[in-house]
Amino acid sequence: MDTKKVIFWDFDGVILNSMEIRDRGFREVLKSYPSDEVDKLMEFHNLNGGLSRYVKFRYFFENIRNESITENEVKQWANSFSLIMKKLLADTSLLIEDSVTFIKENYTKYQMHIVSGSDGIELRYLCEKLGLLNYFISIQGSPTPKIKLVSDLLDFHHYENTNVILIGDSINDYEAAKFNNISFYGYNNPSLGPENYINNFNNFKI
Repeated sequence: MDTKKVIFWDFDGVILNSMEIRDRGFREVLKSYPSDEVDKLMEFHNLNGGLSRYVKFRYFFENIRNESITENEVKQWANSFSLIMKKLLADTSLLIEDSVTFIKENYTKYQMHIVSGSDGIELRYLCEKLGLLNYFISIQGSPTPKIKLVSDLLDFHHYENTNVILIGDSINDYEAAKFNNISFYGYNNPSLGPENYINNFNNFKI
């Protein structure tokens, strides 16, 4: 671990306790559709926390409702969802104190980036409102898939894979790390443990 100097952070559930509000956002945006169909989307959403809303809205229409949907329509649904998220998530009381304290105390020791399934523009807005912008070299999100976000950062910054870890709370985070041959550390989701699992950030170092 001593050679690892770069941390890629997931956002939802790792830095911000946002999962319940994002659940509410999907239900609000899709409230005109049958509740049983929305329930199926929520099952998919909760099993795939690291996937973007663009993927999830497309899944809802194509796989649950068996309807075609254009890329522009997906963006419209995503934009409606984002308006709700910007309003509800710009709340410092939702910050996860354990991880945020570590970030604030260690951002000069490590090169830190956010790589999230949430919308990139929305993420940068929220990080500004939450006072987090200055702690990260970059804040990256969807619609680019997380696997590619990680790959692009490794290439752009010429990071050595052995010097990088990804901290996340979902199987999609694990898969993005594995695909890019970097170490994965689970957090805030015991099903990802026990190997390389962070129970809390007290005395954690890389």
